[in-house]
Amino acid sequence: MTFLVTAKCQTCKATDCVEVCPVDCFYEMENQLVIDPDECIDCALCEPECPIMAIYHDDELPEQYANALDFNAINAREFPNITEMKPDKFSCDA
Repeated sequence: MTFLVTAKCQTCKATDCVEVCPVDCFYEMENQLVIDPDECIDCALCEPECPIMAIYHDDELPEQYANALDFNAINAREFPNITEMKPDKFSCDA
């Protein structure tokens, strides 16, 4: 069980979720964040922090984001870990 960041994050890339993660399982791509599904402890703290609701539990993932598990797993291994909130880089209008 894990939480996943979907492609919705590309329109925002807010990092509020990073601040509340107790295991530092977020990784920063150029235009969005991803969660390492192997590191996520399923605590659910990040989900309500996302201003555009781009984070979903893997059991509740909408069909259009079916590739999110693989996408998050692959990219979490390729990009640097992020552990602190940064100023928003994109417009986060939901």
